[in-house]
Amino acid sequence: MSIKGLLHDTAERAGAYLDALPGRRVSFAPEAIAKLEELIEPLPAEGAKPDEIIARLDRLGSPASVAMAGPRYFGFVIGGSLPASLAANWLANAWDQNTGLYEVTPATATLETQALTWLLDLLRLPGDCAGSFVTGATVANFTALAAARHRVLADAGWDVEADGLFGAPPVRVLIGAEAHPSVYKSLGMLGLGRNRVVRVPSDGQGRMRVDELSVAGSGPTIVIAQVGNVNTGACDAIGDICAVAKPQGAWVHVDGAFGLWASASPQYRHLLAGVEHADSWATDAHKWLNVPYDSGIAFVRDRDALKAAMAITAEYLPTHSARRNPSDYTPELSRRARGVEIWAALCELGRTGVAELVERCCAHAQHFATRLRAAGHEVLNDVVLNQVLVSFGTDQETRRVIKAIQDDGTCWCGVTVWQGNTAMRISVSNWSTTTADVERSLAAILRIAAS
Repeated sequence: MSIKGLLHDTAERAGAYLDALPGRRVSFAPEAIAKLEELIEPLPAEGAKPDEIIARLDRLGSPASVAMAGPRYFGFVIGGSLPASLAANWLANAWDQNTGLYEVTPATATLETQALTWLLDLLRLPGDCAGSFVTGATVANFTALAAARHRVLADAGWDVEADGLFGAPPVRVLIGAEAHPSVYKSLGMLGLGRNRVVRVPSDGQGRMRVDELSVAGSGPTIVIAQVGNVNTGACDAIGDICAVAKPQGAWVHVDGAFGLWASASPQYRHLLAGVEHADSWATDAHKWLNVPYDSGIAFVRDRDALKAAMAITAEYLPTHSARRNPSDYTPELSRRARGVEIWAALCELGRTGVAELVERCCAHAQHFATRLRAAGHEVLNDVVLNQVLVSFGTDQETRRVIKAIQDDGTCWCGVTVWQGNTAMRISVSNWSTTTADVERSLAAILRIAAS
């Protein structure tokens, strides 16, 4: 089979998989898991034909996948893939461009630069910010915080890239008590420590209490705020945090893995008032923008700090260019062209389409909460964005209901523990979720909870 024939066959199989998503069960059937044992074998002595490999992959892998890309997956904050974004991802992978240097890969480098310009405009961030297209929010936080580490130590007279942290002035990190664990992972990788942070108390919705934030006389300081608590959707008061921290010389970073997209919505951007005053921001495009995995973005106001933390040079690399070299802003030198599918998604949706996507998901979340409350179940959070926490009674009963919902397959919702209470978390972030999907999911949830 020719390469064109192989890709056509693969597209047919992928199309059939996607077409089936609205009607199929969200979780996998036990028999599909059992068949995965066929994949456990010694490395073959002889190679197989590519079309046979794809057929086997489809036969065994597709039925054993969770329908995360479908309209009734609410387990994590996971979007699907917009059609243009998925197709652009395939084409960019066919190009197979190692998008690090403009002089080597001008097409993909230009698309990333354009996507960055659009994103800064859409998210209402300073237009001269630098940006990095990375794997996800963990690496986006890592990248932005590396720039923060550089700047606060450089201001104290220390070159951390050259001399490391041995003997460096201590960096004080203040972080909300409800920060996402990926931020702690980033701090650990940066050598700033997961346990050396100062945890600022949070309120009942998980927002940092600004009245408990004190940075005066701290020396090199980084304050990490959050928009979009992973359980409640709540957003820290970024403007107030900046007003306290920045006059003291602190760097303010915002973890906005999904919540930053609320800036694109006229209806919800008030939740992020003052976010443009921060120094850096991290988000995921594979969440609310609905591009394929993996796709994170870091934005940094101080371009020089980001380049100092990330840039690479070597005799054989054509790094000198008047245009933006992506590798000057990312941890990786070798990397795929993640910005292409972001560019395609923004082309498909436009400014109004992104706003409508955010607002539609939030409306679905509100509808979930309203119906669940009306049925007598306790909603534990103020539903301000796309997250709903619901309790079905005792911790044991709530876990029983969640397990039964997952086994039922109509929809998929996850378990969490919020401020000591076991809850089911509903996260609505897929572009293809309709009101009918919400009603179908509610019928299953209420039926199972009542059984």
